[in-house]
Amino acid sequence: MIIPYEQDEYPPIKNPVARVGRFFRIKMRNLGRTVVLVVQAFMFIPLCYKSRDEIARQLFLTGLRSIGVASIVAMFTGMIICLQSGLVMQDYGADEMVGALVTQTMCRGMGPIMAGLIIAACVGASMAAQLGTMAVSEEIAALEIMSINPIRFLVMPRLLAMLLMLPVITIYTTVIGVIGGGIVATTQLGSTWNIYYSSSLDFLKEKDIWVGVAMSVTFAFVIVAISCYKGMAATNGAVGVGSATRRAVVASFLAVLISGYIIIRIFY
Repeated sequence: MIIPYEQDEYPPIKNPVARVGRFFRIKMRNLGRTVVLVVQAFMFIPLCYKSRDEIARQLFLTGLRSIGVASIVAMFTGMIICLQSGLVMQDYGADEMVGALVTQTMCRGMGPIMAGLIIAACVGASMAAQLGTMAVSEEIAALEIMSINPIRFLVMPRLLAMLLMLPVITIYTTVIGVIGGGIVATTQLGSTWNIYYSSSLDFLKEKDIWVGVAMSVTFAFVIVAISCYKGMAATNGAVGVGSATRRAVVASFLAVLISGYIIIRIFY
């Protein structure tokens, strides 16, 4: 098991430079453990047939249980983008291009990022809370005593389910966002469905699609790694589980936004 269970408690330091050094040391240590955790879980994927039932359950939780929230968020994201950009483009006589703008914005960044944030809030928080409860109740330690690798038994099914479902949720979110933009374009901006979707398809590139999918795969690794590590490293009972869940959600949000920006900057 890669995660030791020692407390992050150290003697107080008065020197501010030493405090800063300790802070970065702890953060880099946690980052290293998180990376090793997700790499080990990925290496166990060939043994996924041993956890078929758990993988199916995680697929259901990650996919179907998130569809409702994803639909609402994606719909209003596309509507907001279309409304704000369409009103500006009307002033310059380019309102027929609003479909291309909404489609490219959703495919290149907003679709994957919104899907990642939704899954981080809905599924990542659940992962951290569940594994944190198991950690503080010593269920994870019991698995190790029974010679069951906790990473294979707990983390690998969640990682595989996330890798399979987050790209699907991303594509679904992007499509719903484009449809939402079309509703606004036809009802409030004076456009037509033919103009909107012709503009969308004419300027949509294959690169926009696979970059969005690649971004969603990256988010899957990030969300599972952070959520599972924060949960499995939880201590101090119920208070510790709540704190671990909060830290997991905040860190996942920041990681999704930062990694999303980096990927967009690299490819565009």
